[in-house]
Amino acid sequence: MPPMTRDIASYPPIRSASEQVTDIVMRLRNDIVTGAIPPGAVLGQEALADRFGVSRMPIREAIRHLETMGIVTIEGNKRTRVAELSLDDLIDIYDMRVALEGIAIQAAMPYLTNSQIEHAAAIQETLKGADPLDFGLHNQAFHMTLYRPSNRPRLLAQIDNLFNAADRYLCIAEAPPEQRQKSDQEHWELLEICHRRDAEAARECLARHIGDARAVFASLP
Repeated sequence: MPPMTRDIASYPPIRSASEQVTDIVMRLRNDIVTGAIPPGAVLGQEALADRFGVSRMPIREAIRHLETMGIVTIEGNKRTRVAELSLDDLIDIYDMRVALEGIAIQAAMPYLTNSQIEHAAAIQETLKGADPLDFGLHNQAFHMTLYRPSNRPRLLAQIDNLFNAADRYLCIAEAPPEQRQKSDQEHWELLEICHRRDAEAARECLARHIGDARAVFASLP
């Protein structure tokens, strides 16, 4: 009898170490953002390694990424804990967003193409009816599409981390429907300003947009 063979296409694809870490980061990020893993929870490396079927090495790397995002903290005894939520933290996140995203849009404007603006508009269309987690991810993609032409990788990385931190508040808060509508209107206004290539008006629009969201979320119980 000939040896049994298996079609190579039926084997699961082999993921690189970086792909493995990225997958773990995103799955843990989503669990933390949605509250499935609550604030203050301890993330044990051994338990996480068992959950994802990996060694502790990719878990340690994933935790470092989550710490950079500001959604976990590593204590003096090396214990990893999900960062707590607070009004002061929310205000800090949104104040930093106003400052950094204003710099990013002004730096990006001279290099922003019509194709990139239209891509941001297409992302905006996906926000209609999105649940809080998907809304946060698509909202982040919308903004980053407009900022990426700035070619300021350190700045963009900081803004990306602020979006990840802000998403935790977005998912737990029950903002009124009119806030989502106002946000949509402000996005379309920003796109129209980008078509005009008015960097200062774009910065002012973003400051209002982010400031309005900060005020709404800070007022919620």
